[in-house]
Amino acid sequence: MASVFSKIIQRELPAYIVAEDERNMAILDINPLEQGHVLVFPKVEVDKIYDLSMDDYAALMLFSQQVSLQLQMAFPDKRIAMAVIGLEVAHAHIHLLPIINPGELNFTKEKTPLDSLSAARVLDKIQSAV
Repeated sequence: MASVFSKIIQRELPAYIVAEDERNMAILDINPLEQGHVLVFPKVEVDKIYDLSMDDYAALMLFSQQVSLQLQMAFPDKRIAMAVIGLEVAHAHIHLLPIINPGELNFTKEKTPLDSLSAARVLDKIQSAV
């Protein structure tokens, strides 16, 4: 069964796409921990990040670095944290979050769903930062 990310890649489900290349995609998390929370994932469908081939893993890390630099420009007063949790979706992915302190990386706290107006503002902020 295709993961939600695979359905987004195939454009079967909508998403707020931050960046995309031939191997990877970055989207806004629709249930963000913090403003600017981005999910980065490979287009190849694998369950765990360490199941990726060395080439796909390296490409994902380089792509994540590019997206992180873009986030850093959009949120200059914050650090960009990277986390791999691997529990939410059975498709390898990385969380990138603009944060000020480590407490903001609490994945057990209640999340606020992203509404379309907020998503459009955040996406514009990130894409304008390039």
